[in-house]
Amino acid sequence: MPELPEVETIRRQLAPHLEGRRILAVEILDPRFTRPDPPDAVADGLAGRVVREVGRSGKYLVWRLDGDRFLLVHLRMTGALLFDPPTEPPHTRVRLTLDGGHRLVYDDPRRFGTGHLVDGEPAVRAYLGARLGVEPLTEEFTAAHLRDLASGRRAPVKSFILDQRRIAGVGNIYADEALHRAGIHPLRPAGSLRPVQLEALREAIEHALASGIDAKGATIDDFRHVDGARGSFQDRFRVHRRAGLPCPVCGTTITKLVVGGRGTYVCERCQRPPRRRRRES
Repeated sequence: MPELPEVETIRRQLAPHLEGRRILAVEILDPRFTRPDPPDAVADGLAGRVVREVGRSGKYLVWRLDGDRFLLVHLRMTGALLFDPPTEPPHTRVRLTLDGGHRLVYDDPRRFGTGHLVDGEPAVRAYLGARLGVEPLTEEFTAAHLRDLASGRRAPVKSFILDQRRIAGVGNIYADEALHRAGIHPLRPAGSLRPVQLEALREAIEHALASGIDAKGATIDDFRHVDGARGSFQDRFRVHRRAGLPCPVCGTTITKLVVGGRGTYVCERCQRPPRRRRRES
């Protein structure tokens, strides 16, 4: 699934192509994209609008249109936005015809991506506020804020990081990479982290995300740039998808386990497992 660095990469690539352009026509070929809204209503609401700005919040692309309208796009697992693709992608779900003879195509093999059209900034804030927590790489993302979020929580710290209602934009890849850099085992209860560990985790999350943005995202399966190119952060992984290989820090073999239903990669020397509590007799 595209995470914050991948979505930010798409935003940076799309903005010069879309901002200031008028949407001439819209074809929504898959009604799942706009569910529960009717696709024809969304298409009619987009047609004729000028894209004023392409922003991002967490894993959402936020298109600000004229007339105080906003299109909120979530790529989910396999979605890709392709600008002027040379051929028709095999899983096209949406086509946008733009002025200047350009087109934008939304391709999504697994059909999980969504696009919601909302009116006014208050509606945008309400929609995103109900789904997203604090945004990394902002002034609000502090160790103190993490401490407040984690206080009393017995859930594994990886599950805590992946909860979009608490921390926006971090997914499986960057959680693994950040936890390794911070030296924290993914099964460690979130509420047990000490202040120094929370600061290390905050720094590690921001470092992993910034590195991912610098590498223009990670392409493991389906993620593509707007021109179809691949990201390169997968070439910099410390632990993610490296089970059986040596840890780049200490040389210990990286292992794979499951945390909260997600495949998780860890060096159990750099990231000491939490002690198991003894059962009361």
